[in-house]
Amino acid sequence: MLSEQSAAVVRATLPAVGAAIEEITERFYARLFDAHPELLRDLFNRGNQASGTQKQALAGSIAAFATHLVDHPDQRPDAMLQRIAHKHASLGVLPEQYPVVHEHLFAAIAEVLGDAVTEEVAAAWTEVYWLMANALIALEKRLYEQSRQTGWREWKVVERIEETADVVTFRLRPVDDGPVPGYRAGQYVSVGVTLPDGARQIRQYSLTAAPGSPVRQFAVKRVTGDATTPDGEVSTHLHAHVHVGDVLQLSAPYGDLVLEDTGAPLLLASAGIGVTPMIAMLEQLAADGHDAPVTVVHADRSPAAHALRDEHLAYAAKLPRAETVFFYERDAEGAGRPGLADLTDVTVAPGTHAYLCGPLPFMRAVREQLLAKGVAPADIHYEVFGPDLWLARQAA
Repeated sequence: MLSEQSAAVVRATLPAVGAAIEEITERFYARLFDAHPELLRDLFNRGNQASGTQKQALAGSIAAFATHLVDHPDQRPDAMLQRIAHKHASLGVLPEQYPVVHEHLFAAIAEVLGDAVTEEVAAAWTEVYWLMANALIALEKRLYEQSRQTGWREWKVVERIEETADVVTFRLRPVDDGPVPGYRAGQYVSVGVTLPDGARQIRQYSLTAAPGSPVRQFAVKRVTGDATTPDGEVSTHLHAHVHVGDVLQLSAPYGDLVLEDTGAPLLLASAGIGVTPMIAMLEQLAADGHDAPVTVVHADRSPAAHALRDEHLAYAAKLPRAETVFFYERDAEGAGRPGLADLTDVTVAPGTHAYLCGPLPFMRAVREQLLAKGVAPADIHYEVFGPDLWLARQAA
């Protein structure tokens, strides 16, 4: 892992780099896209770049990785690296792109920190970068080999289901009529679309059918922006322009939030469109005959806004020891509990393994309550839709 000499330098300079890391990542992306505009057009999420969330996520991952190296020089933060590697693999990131990132990242570091970046400092942080990059390259290589799919595959929409006013489910079959590879409940696919301005943008959507389904099935929530955040480019395009008979490009399935049915009690907690991976998990549990306790928690604006609500209830009803607890901010009478998610009166069995998906404030609140109820931190798993700002906040 990190050499003793470099560890000492990184430990000494980490406060300065950490304090400037968001400015460094902002300069990095500006340099990168000036030199390679095709990356912003065809690979990076333009919405996340505009909102600044991708910058925050990159800053958080660099700071977290460096901090882990100096605190635990003989260990590698595999959980963090696995999450990043799965996302990179779903985007088709290649080894030859890492030197390009190194070039512009270290130029940005030199611009921001100036004379503080001595040869010794540059060498130490270069060691950190390549430890992280080479670990990711190896993980991504393994994921590509396991997926047995190189690049993108074309899938035809065979059904479009209007779930709610702003959520649509798409069901697709491969255009080549070839076999549909398996996946694990909780995983997602990347979907690539060409937008009216010619840009090819990519987004990830959780698969909502259990493994073994002959189709790919995912639900898309139309992202509505505000004064500071634009509308979702891809979700808006899919809602407005993609219908039965149209063809989309899909990656192989990826994602590290996967159901591990060890026979332990489970808690599946979601909010909003975070329900999607939970539906696949519940269907899988029902198919497997899971007989340990399962607590199903969901929070939403209203029953009408609760996408896949019927499936949520139906799959839970097939489990012999399942309890469903739904929270709604309005119109809760007869459908669930009023207000925001609150586990105070929810029974959590000893040894529970928890899976969380939804907005960060929801997941943080649920995690804190689960810890208070005695759930082990290692048994709480989560999925963030978009850049992992949970990691960024932890690093901060």
